[in-house]
Amino acid sequence: MSSVVDWLRTSTPGLLVLCGIAIAVLLFVIIRIKLEPFIALLIVGLGLALAAGLPVSQIVGTAIKSGDSILETGFGGILGHIAVIIGLGTVLGAILERSGGAQALTARLLGVFGERGAPIAMGLLGLIFGIPVFFDIGIFVLAPLVYVAARQGGKSLVLYAMPMLAGLSMTHAFLPPHPGPVALGGLLEVNLGWLILMGFVCGIPGFIAAGLLWGSYIGKRVIVDVPEDFVNEADGGTTGSASKTGEQGGPHVSGGTAVTTARPRVTTPPSVGTIGAIIAVPLILILGATFGTILLDEGRLLQVLTFFGTPAVALLIAVLIAFYVLGIRRGSTVQELSTLTGESLRPVGMLLLVVGAGAFFGKVISATGIGTALADTMSAAGLPIIVLAYIISCALRIAQGSATVAIVTTGGIVGPLVAAQDYSQVAVALIAMSIAAGSIILSHVNDGGFWIIAKFFNMTVKQTLQTWTVLETVLSVVSFAVAGVLFAIIA
Repeated sequence: MSSVVDWLRTSTPGLLVLCGIAIAVLLFVIIRIKLEPFIALLIVGLGLALAAGLPVSQIVGTAIKSGDSILETGFGGILGHIAVIIGLGTVLGAILERSGGAQALTARLLGVFGERGAPIAMGLLGLIFGIPVFFDIGIFVLAPLVYVAARQGGKSLVLYAMPMLAGLSMTHAFLPPHPGPVALGGLLEVNLGWLILMGFVCGIPGFIAAGLLWGSYIGKRVIVDVPEDFVNEADGGTTGSASKTGEQGGPHVSGGTAVTTARPRVTTPPSVGTIGAIIAVPLILILGATFGTILLDEGRLLQVLTFFGTPAVALLIAVLIAFYVLGIRRGSTVQELSTLTGESLRPVGMLLLVVGAGAFFGKVISATGIGTALADTMSAAGLPIIVLAYIISCALRIAQGSATVAIVTTGGIVGPLVAAQDYSQVAVALIAMSIAAGSIILSHVNDGGFWIIAKFFNMTVKQTLQTWTVLETVLSVVSFAVAGVLFAIIA
């Protein structure tokens, strides 16, 4: 018996077997037992650490001192990086959504593209509004506007919904300040500026292929009418409905049922320029710091760019601007803005716990030597790390449905492999994009977002599989292909 234990703990095949067992147990307790991923990741991580023979003092510390333990450094390291960013990003999205910015963008885009170009307008609406707003919230806010476009155009709801969903999905999967990319920034230690750039570079081709090309093709073949119970809401101009459940690329980590609550009609939405400027502020500041670090010598200017381009500071500035421009200047009180902030932050807690537990799981994998064993095996097989990252992320996504779990688990597995190589920040950002791409592939019945989309866009399970599931797969494969080609050139 001891020889088997020694083999598992010290040999490359044994460590890989331990890793495989740990992932299988993780999937079992999430899928079959329906345990919250946060609890499941914590249990499996502790079990793996003990099975691999790590000292208890290294895993959890001692009764007197635990600050250097894998448990605390695993959680604390990632949460210190992402908590402020995700929190501020959530608040920014909430104030933009509540202000009626989606209505303003819709009116402008439909005016530019006209009735024939309405599907393209819906795609751009999802792309722009999806940057600061969580995927599921974006659906609830934009769905009534898609209903209006579909009724005016007199064609299938699918033709207008698919481009919008592709835009929301692309931004949520690939761009900060959304949880997945931000978590990958911490797990892989890559600058968010590069994640923003590579997110656009890899995600836009996927959006065009999935949202515009596939959306146009399938929208003419799957005919779906606007649901009658939403017609009055759409015509009445409600901005959407509030929900904190469901997920495609981020906040949701278990099942749930969307609860809709109509909001009052926004009679004087802000201008498109105002909304666009507020969304652009943090992106420009973060990119300014990234390129300043590359192009400028040490000095006061670089210090200024670095300070204001730190993601937390950049997002704080955008939130303060939004509070004044979209809140106080339009008649809201500080107390009302505080209430909005509190409401928007409530669903973030479980998300942060899942990401923290995933980082702990990854820390265990690194400490046990599984990461090194995986790197040796990968090198022997000639498999590029970017392909390995994509395959693992795809497998986890298809198996258990949560993109968040797929991202943090994959990031934990490949993080040590990335750290062991002398990759540039651009190359690491492309590896992060491959993980993000894998985390959205083949959305099906174990994904909460699948059911939200079926419900809101009046589709049967078969129709949702024909439209949304294929869309996500096209978006995933095309975006990964772009990342893979660029990685082959750069790395």
